Amino acid sequence: MPLFLIPFPYIDPVLVHIGPLAIRWYALAYIGGILIGWAYARMLIRSEKLWGGPAPVTVLDFDDFVLWVTLGIILGGRTGYVLFYNLPHFAAHPLEIFELWNGGMSFHGGFTGCVIAVVLFARSRGLPILTVGDITCAVGPIGLFFGRIANFINGELWGRPTDVPWAIIFPGGGPIPRHPSQIYEATLEGLLLFIVLGLLVRAGALRRPGLIIGSFAACYAIARLFCEFFREPDAQLGFLWGGATMGQLLSIPLFLAGLCFIIYALKHPMQRSA
Repeated sequence: MPLFLIPFPYIDPVLVHIGPLAIRWYALAYIGGILIGWAYARMLIRSEKLWGGPAPVTVLDFDDFVLWVTLGIILGGRTGYVLFYNLPHFAAHPLEIFELWNGGMSFHGGFTGCVIAVVLFARSRGLPILTVGDITCAVGPIGLFFGRIANFINGELWGRPTDVPWAIIFPGGGPIPRHPSQIYEATLEGLLLFIVLGLLVRAGALRRPGLIIGSFAACYAIARLFCEFFREPDAQLGFLWGGATMGQLLSIPLFLAGLCFIIYALKHPMQRSA
């Protein structure tokens, strides 16, 4: 038992009730991440300095893309959670698949959904797929940050038992002090990754199509692999092959894919928009 404990700052997961409608922090995290990311993407597209001229994608293009990527995040994230994390339960209770308000989203599934949305949208508009993907990944950490903060507010996805001074006893985690792993992930997968990608963008990475995609995938995978050492694995899965968690196993191919994109981007000369 640690000498000091930080009390869990209980916050009602429901911000406000409007009749039968409940507005939850979890939903607001997704909405806020998408809206702020949208505004940041528009700023990137408008900055000719970052592209060496007009961007290959217009602001109006990205405005239309927001709906596509939102559907990709939600459908992909939920599908990934159902398939990777709790398939037997949802096979027995299929209607619960649609109960998104109870949580249960997978980053790796959401990322896959984003990839599909990028490819389909770019091909339908005749836009460069890698460029649309780069812009999407550049803003991705914003949504990750808000999502992890929402996990903390909900008191879910807590960390493993620990005696560090900042340990927290989560309401659903029993009487054991635990790592606030949601905060670790918000910091590394959200804030730090946003800063790293922002520095790359300012250094001209958008003129090397695929570089931001690869950097996002590789850096996220490293951050997730590290944070999983402090996060309690899902109860229905536990530890898997070699003591790894599902999050770690899914991050390995993501890291390798990221390296491939980085190598591809660096092998091609820096582009200058017409």
